[in-house]
Amino acid sequence: MNTAYYSTEAALQKAKHYCAYQERCHSEVKEKLYSFGINKKAVDELLSELISDNYLNEERFSILYAGGKFRIKQWGKVKIKYSLKQKQVSDYCIKKALAAINDTDYNTTLGKLFAKKLKTLKAEKNIFIKKRKLQDYLIQKGYELDLIRKLIARG
Repeated sequence: MNTAYYSTEAALQKAKHYCAYQERCHSEVKEKLYSFGINKKAVDELLSELISDNYLNEERFSILYAGGKFRIKQWGKVKIKYSLKQKQVSDYCIKKALAAINDTDYNTTLGKLFAKKLKTLKAEKNIFIKKRKLQDYLIQKGYELDLIRKLIARG
């Protein structure tokens, strides 16, 4: 990787620009600062400054991230939670983000995905294989097994 070395002040300006362009989680910004050749102590100080200047807000990031993944990619809460954990987001922020997803919209999206997948399985004659394929697809999208089973039971 091409590592450029920046002064602390230059790194701060670049980090502010990086955060202003798009919401970021702490781990992404930390990696970016390390890529600038900044030492751990300075990285911690810069992170504190970015947080106090409101360039970096993990709760805001997680709510926007979860909402975007749900609306655009139609991910379920399980997949969103796992993805946020991968980004080292705190459990508190993950809970806030998942709670921000509207339950009605969530269930409507799950129903639409179910109906869309069901149409692609018209040729499948074996009901058990059809149900398994529906369940696997919705699990892969990150939806909860109990919601999927209720949907499949209804039909």
